[in-house]
Amino acid sequence: MSGKQKKREYKLENSSYKAIREWREDDRPRERLMKHGAETLSDAELIAILISSGAKGFSAIDAARLLLETHENLENISACDYSQFKQIKGIGAAKAVKLAAAFELSKRIKLTDFRDKDIIKTPDPLAEAYIQKFRGLKKEIFMILLLNSANQVFREVKISEGSLNASIVHPREVFKIAITESAASIILMHNHPSGNLTPSKEDINITKQMIEAGKILNISVLDHIIIAGERFLSFARENLI
Repeated sequence: MSGKQKKREYKLENSSYKAIREWREDDRPRERLMKHGAETLSDAELIAILISSGAKGFSAIDAARLLLETHENLENISACDYSQFKQIKGIGAAKAVKLAAAFELSKRIKLTDFRDKDIIKTPDPLAEAYIQKFRGLKKEIFMILLLNSANQVFREVKISEGSLNASIVHPREVFKIAITESAASIILMHNHPSGNLTPSKEDINITKQMIEAGKILNISVLDHIIIAGERFLSFARENLI
């Protein structure tokens, strides 16, 4: 834990503490949500409702504020996993699971936008959805999207996590899944946490390998989309496929 985080905790622990149940009813997050709607609550108050209760002398609001101060904003919090939530004072195993599930659901809502459409015609809806999914991640994630003969995405599969290289992203791992799921075609997808949108030599080489393997198996590689922050690059659009 950093000195900065310890300092924040110390300030919270030594503040004039009052449990949320002791607050005036109009000030309690749950009651305010029921009376005035969720949109009237602050980020900390909404998170506090998910946390439900804090620790001794440390309310759910205190835990929510510490979570926001530690990770700076909701975008960074959405990229946290179970273990990172659990590091926050007042958030135990059950609460960490609840937070991880809630933020994952928020990402999946974004992903339904393109899954509800009959045909994927351009990379734009895919990129827009996965910009949300990859937002705030510090590691490279390589995944494939499986499409049926009508160009509908019916499943996503994470292949690897970490620096992209041929040793961990191999055609046999990718096409084993595609064959098992009877995919007609696939789209490759990964992120650049650095924010650099330019495809690396490794990106280009792996794409070529996948295309050649797909030709042998009669499973087309339609595109390779790189997400870098709020931007994306489509190999197909850039005539790199």
